[in-house]
Amino acid sequence: MTATTSALSGPDAAIIAASSGPGTVDRIAHITLSSVILPLATPISDAKVLTGRQKPMTEVAFLVVEIQTENGHEGVGFSYSKRAGGAGQFAHAKEIGDVLIGEDPSDIAKLWVKLSWAGASVGRSGLATQAIAAFDVALWDLKSKRAGLPLAKLIGSHRDSVRTYNTSGGFLHTPIEQVKENAAASLDAGIGAIKLKVGQPDWRTDVARVTAVREFLDPDVPLMVDANQQWDRATAMRMGRIFEEFNLVWIEEPLDAYDAEGHAELRRSLDTPIATGEMLASVAEHLHLIEVGAQDIVQPDAPRIGGITQFLKLTTIMESKQLELAPHFAMEIHVHLAAAYSIEPWVEHFDWLDPLFNESLETRDGRMWVSDRPGLGFTLSEQARAWTVATHEFGKRA
Repeated sequence: MTATTSALSGPDAAIIAASSGPGTVDRIAHITLSSVILPLATPISDAKVLTGRQKPMTEVAFLVVEIQTENGHEGVGFSYSKRAGGAGQFAHAKEIGDVLIGEDPSDIAKLWVKLSWAGASVGRSGLATQAIAAFDVALWDLKSKRAGLPLAKLIGSHRDSVRTYNTSGGFLHTPIEQVKENAAASLDAGIGAIKLKVGQPDWRTDVARVTAVREFLDPDVPLMVDANQQWDRATAMRMGRIFEEFNLVWIEEPLDAYDAEGHAELRRSLDTPIATGEMLASVAEHLHLIEVGAQDIVQPDAPRIGGITQFLKLTTIMESKQLELAPHFAMEIHVHLAAAYSIEPWVEHFDWLDPLFNESLETRDGRMWVSDRPGLGFTLSEQARAWTVATHEFGKRA
């Protein structure tokens, strides 16, 4: 016991003693996996549906991981899949999750590697990495809760709020008058910018819709478009030149997500910034695009690339290249990670996940605000429990 500690007595001495030395080591005692199916109120269509490559989206599958330690600390994390893959993520998590029992939850990077090696034969990207992500997010949530800090503060934030834009109101299945109403409602709700889906079979329909919304909005409202990978290189170049007059914040996914050279050529040829990256499933995949100069704005998705641990590795590299950040989906996670990025970022606003949690994020003045709640700042709702279709447990409850 130090001299300072010996001068104290009673509860104060007990608190200091409990927070120093070997007694601070905790162990993971229990893990619950849940497969949660979130139904969407309206089937969702983007350009991938209109080209016949995908069916309209009717639900989102979530892999939820809840971790409890011997000392009673808890963390919750999630990953997700759209249209297909949810059952596979859950199955892979069942196969690898037991390796965490008895481990110190503070050793997050070490545990990511351990989970990766537990399923090494299926690789380090795609479904396997996305299953690991749910554990990783839960560990970061637990660590920041134990510290009594929002995740952004634990990492080290640069700001308390982040620029935000709405996507969910501008899908291709939505009639243009409704798109305009949705845009107005988003701005009234404190969201600062609007993104529209493009990639219609008839390019003139895209131009007409973007024109209608641009004329409807105040000229100072930022506007983006997203082609969801459905243009070829020639079409992307033509559409990019047509859209130059709209002064867009970015053109998103104009080409196949893995066409690094095509994106780089667009970036060199157009004034409008190029954004892409949401479909990539590992840091290594992102690095290839960064190395060839494929984009101005990188759009990583923490659940898709392996969680917060991998996201932070990627953003360290991005900062060295002075690249902008606009994470995809999962605003409940990404608002914290964006707040911790040195260059002013954007966060995508989707209200689809709202029923899963008891808490919500605040938007005002065109920005999304980091809550002062510890961890991610969210607890699972009874509705999330009701939508749970399968569970699996490891270890024993503390």
